[in-house]
Amino acid sequence: MENSRPQWIAPDWPAAAHVRALISTRSGGASEPPFDSLNLAQHVEDDADQVAINRSRLAEAAAMPDHPQWLQQVHGTKLVEADNDGVVRTADACWSDQPGVACTVMTADCLPLLVCDREGTRVAAIHAGWRGLAAGIVRDSLEQLQIAPQDTLVYLGPAISQKHFEVGIDVLEAFFDSAIDENHGAAVSAAFRPSLQKPMKYQADLCALARAELAALGVTEVYGGDYCTFEDSDRFYSYRRDGRTGRMASIIWLDPI
Repeated sequence: MENSRPQWIAPDWPAAAHVRALISTRSGGASEPPFDSLNLAQHVEDDADQVAINRSRLAEAAAMPDHPQWLQQVHGTKLVEADNDGVVRTADACWSDQPGVACTVMTADCLPLLVCDREGTRVAAIHAGWRGLAAGIVRDSLEQLQIAPQDTLVYLGPAISQKHFEVGIDVLEAFFDSAIDENHGAAVSAAFRPSLQKPMKYQADLCALARAELAALGVTEVYGGDYCTFEDSDRFYSYRRDGRTGRMASIIWLDPI
């Protein structure tokens, strides 16, 4: 895989033509196991030079803007404006309304969301692990983006699927506590399935939880959610599956019109 071309997923959604987006896979990079091979994260104890090579390979192959906005993610709810100044910002979401500025989040089981408005005037990338999702990162980010719900398009990238995501009752309670209304609460309940083997444990559906929140916010054009990081070890990194592993990147930007 060292000499292969970087591979990525192109979101299947009705975004404007000048909205560019991709989600990297683990194929086509230079990193050695257990980061093989297109690891894009500098914080996972991979060789820094190899990560730099991987980022450069992906940028060249996908004709990406220079200096994507990389984030130091902390499972919080902060949204920052992306810039191509090379500064790594501490946040779990970023946005831009400027052509040539790439918004980026990294994941390896958590749910990445790519967002744009119907006209393609602004874009955002959101990192939604269960903590950030329950704490309101999606609703806070959309509020700050100031896109009307009916004009908001969202793509859900690869994440751990329900049957592989076991959580405790504290996670269930966190989502119930943050429910926007009764309908949202009912949708939250439907996204948790009691474990058949372990009492007080549940299988959580991150994509369903994100869809439930988006529906409560009036956002109906939601796409993706079709890939499980845990099951597809050939294409995706998974922290729950492997522990020490790499990260994929979900990236969105505006091309000049």
